[in-house]
Amino acid sequence: MRILVADDHDLVRETLAAFLEHEGFEEVRMASTLDDAIAVTQDSGSFDLVLVDYDMPGMLGLEGLQRMMAANDGRPVALISGSVTTNIAEAALAMGAAGYVPKTLGSRSMVAAARFMVAGEIYAPLSLMKKDTTLADTLLSPREVDVLRGICEGKSNKEIARDHDLQEVTVKLHVKTMSRKLEAKNRTHAAMIARDRKLLG
Repeated sequence: MRILVADDHDLVRETLAAFLEHEGFEEVRMASTLDDAIAVTQDSGSFDLVLVDYDMPGMLGLEGLQRMMAANDGRPVALISGSVTTNIAEAALAMGAAGYVPKTLGSRSMVAAARFMVAGEIYAPLSLMKKDTTLADTLLSPREVDVLRGICEGKSNKEIARDHDLQEVTVKLHVKTMSRKLEAKNRTHAAMIARDRKLLG
């Protein structure tokens, strides 16, 4: 997997890149401005995932996100920031961003989020999730809904993986992210929440 980390804060950029490399991403490139990020992408080809800082030079808000998404040929691009408002994050997701990743996210959660977005799913932190009961408001992806439905039917991760032609490890990742979004302690708790809130109709 190839990933590009674009952030003007040296410590954030280098720490995140080092951790991603340590966790098995084959190639991690770095850039400190939007123009640099676009140039790297044009020179080396599109990345499996680009993490782009909302506040770095050249971004001009969501305009920069749009430029980066175009430069990466429609492959996943996500915002990273320490200060983005809910409205901006939601607007980014509506534009087609692969996700919004707060810089306050722990290292392991950051890696899980990156793998999740590389797999084609949308990532958003719990703080963006509304507290009412509709499935749309929890921002569960269609695949997470499939996994949740399987859990509610009493199926194991292995059975869910077989049903949807997925790797078991992918199902485990979906269970983890879906549980986080629902504030569930485990898969059983997630199923209880789904039933209580009538999330699956």
